[in-house]
Amino acid sequence: MPTDEKRWLRQARDGDELAFGHIVEAYERPVYNLCYRMLGDRALAEDAAQETFLKAFLGLKRYDPQRVFVNWLLSIASHHCIDRLRRRRLRLVPLESEQGVIDVVDTEAGPERALARAEQEHEIRQSLLQLATKDRAVVVLHYWQGLSYVEIAETLSLTTSAVKSRLHRARRTLAEHWLSQQEEGLAIQGLRDEALTF
Repeated sequence: MPTDEKRWLRQARDGDELAFGHIVEAYERPVYNLCYRMLGDRALAEDAAQETFLKAFLGLKRYDPQRVFVNWLLSIASHHCIDRLRRRRLRLVPLESEQGVIDVVDTEAGPERALARAEQEHEIRQSLLQLATKDRAVVVLHYWQGLSYVEIAETLSLTTSAVKSRLHRARRTLAEHWLSQQEEGLAIQGLRDEALTF
């Protein structure tokens, strides 16, 4: 949490757009990343992030200061993305590449390590395609945004037990998909090795 967050929130509640601009700067990265991971398209994610901040600005009077602000903001973003997906019946994140996500890059990694990481991230993204919308949201909020079960429940308007259940189901689905991918990879490697021996 930025040290000036409470002051910015107080000023923004009074209509100070400059103060809200500081809030946008402080949280645009996590909001955009959440939207991108849920929608899978940079342009849609940018629009969703802008809509999130607009809704947040207009709804600041309803914000409960007892809640963690970023969780409230991510709640708006996740609900907006879920609604958008329902309306358009989009499949979640057909991430052929993750060029739109803003993440810290390991500049010290060698090319082999970077390639291995890219392959692993690709496999994870492909596995995420197997999840239902709300299960996907739970996974993204827990593993990418670092929210607790209680915070996710608050964000998605679910019970804590529903969050745990969805996360458990998502982990099982991801594990099954990952195992099938590994088995497929081993079969392909076996065929390749067999072809090379001829």
